[in-house]
Amino acid sequence: MSSPTLTLAAVGEVGKGFIHERTSETLPCQATEKLFCFDWAKENIDRYGTPTLQHLELVSLAVLFGFTIAFTLAVLAHRRRWLQSPLLAATGVLYTIPSVAFFFLLLPLTGRGVDTAVIALTAFNLQVIYRNTIVGLSNVPSSVKEAARGIGQTDRQILWRVELPLATQEIIAGLRIATVSTVAIATLAVFAGGGGLGAPILQGGIDFKTNIIIAGGIAILMALAFDLVLLTIQRLATPWERVARA
Repeated sequence: MSSPTLTLAAVGEVGKGFIHERTSETLPCQATEKLFCFDWAKENIDRYGTPTLQHLELVSLAVLFGFTIAFTLAVLAHRRRWLQSPLLAATGVLYTIPSVAFFFLLLPLTGRGVDTAVIALTAFNLQVIYRNTIVGLSNVPSSVKEAARGIGQTDRQILWRVELPLATQEIIAGLRIATVSTVAIATLAVFAGGGGLGAPILQGGIDFKTNIIIAGGIAILMALAFDLVLLTIQRLATPWERVARA
């Protein structure tokens, strides 16, 4: 039969060893100051699937609604020149509201969820898309429009067959800027209950660098993918630009 003294000593030794072990370099990677934990990333990469899809949904809806609204306003202002400055000022005011504050301002009206996030993100798109569309339409040479009018085209035909095609490059340039900006700002949609890639960052804590790097990396890749798609559309829609550069 073992002595109580020896048993207590053994227990003490085990406890001492355990404490020493947990404060050594054998701690889990996420509990250390390492920049990136590859093992943790490999085991937990699936946790970013749903936030990535939510982020794609937020960006796609916001850009679609923003482009529809801003493009319509720009075409209207192009036909009614006196509307250009008031609409530019109105969209500018929306653009200057801090993003997080905008989410919180909408919460009493629309509640937490995707709707609130999409409304705020759409509002941030309007200024860039509207301005670039107006600039593109204004830069169409008057001689080209007069030539189209001289062959009997109506104002509507000139708009759709002459002005908009020639303004395509500026319009899509604005759309590219707005889309990339939306991908970045959408990470803050988590504060409105909209989900997205901001959710894992908030849940994992800002001190865990691996979590931030993965979520931020996905957002960067998403922005690059959107930009590449829009650039391809621009090149397909403006074949004369390729001929001019050749």
